[in-house]
Amino acid sequence: MQDAQSIKQDIKSLLPEELEAQLRALGQPSYRAKQIFKWFSRGISSFDEMSDQPRALRAALGEQYLLTAPTLRVRRVSADGTIKYLWGLHDGNAVETVVMRYRHGNTVCISSQVGCRQGCAFCASTIGGLVRNLTAGEMLDEVLFSEKDSGLTISNIVLMGIGEPLDNMENVLRFLELVNRPEGRNIGMRHISLSTCGLTEKFDKLASLNLQLTLSVSLHAPDDETRSRIMPANRGRGVAQLMDACRRYHQKTGRRISFEYAMIDGVNDSPEQARQLAALMKGVGGHVNLIPLNPVKERGFSATPPERVRAFMKALEESGVNVTLRRKLGGDVDASCGQLRRSVST
Repeated sequence: MQDAQSIKQDIKSLLPEELEAQLRALGQPSYRAKQIFKWFSRGISSFDEMSDQPRALRAALGEQYLLTAPTLRVRRVSADGTIKYLWGLHDGNAVETVVMRYRHGNTVCISSQVGCRQGCAFCASTIGGLVRNLTAGEMLDEVLFSEKDSGLTISNIVLMGIGEPLDNMENVLRFLELVNRPEGRNIGMRHISLSTCGLTEKFDKLASLNLQLTLSVSLHAPDDETRSRIMPANRGRGVAQLMDACRRYHQKTGRRISFEYAMIDGVNDSPEQARQLAALMKGVGGHVNLIPLNPVKERGFSATPPERVRAFMKALEESGVNVTLRRKLGGDVDASCGQLRRSVST
């Protein structure tokens, strides 16, 4: 049986114009919508914190709406300064969020779902499957409350945490609009990256919106046999279909695509696979981001040794591929790529 909180509308997921319409229905002037939206963008936990709003309105909002505010369950700080949070949600579920420091600014890696249904064989996030989607307001909370707790101004967002963003596309698109609004956090789309395992049926819709964000495609293998084995999302789609969708996306948006490639010992790191990967990159406006595999205790994979990573990278460079090796952050607190899960207690 649902509790009263779970059936209330999530007010933080409303766009300013939608909030204005809701307030008009309560007999309130339209200007209050902008005031309240700004309060939401500061990461408030209670309507009572909105000191410039009438007490009667605050009470009415509390009666009718859910104001999401995660609770801090666990904070772990890496030796490199990376911070990993386990945020408790209003329904008892939890997600992890990571704040990373770079010379160019601070980046938050947020989750888009509680759990994940995609089943990638090397990833901790999919253990236990999908529980539910996050609302746009809950994703916004990850940015706001991580910024508030860390004391670091967030300038960049990556949707690379728990979950597949395109499997929760409607809420993700709403979150992007919320966080981009000048009245709110005003984080530009070019400072946002969205990672997908390749739900190709969603690419054309995303491209049509021309959001100017960075699309990061988790490729991890250049051939169907290997990719289908480690990434079930490849089955029924295939690498060729994925690359066609990527080409259309690039042609429509003009935005370079980042292809994520976790280096897994003996699985996807052969010289032949380097040649196949180089061939895939032709005409797609792509950049390959090599990622030394991060350990997940429940998985039976190991990272490619550094010397073979260098050889793989050299082969790509000699074929004219734009390639980088991702800097590893937060590995000592299980905050690196593929290590996020719904709990840090195991």
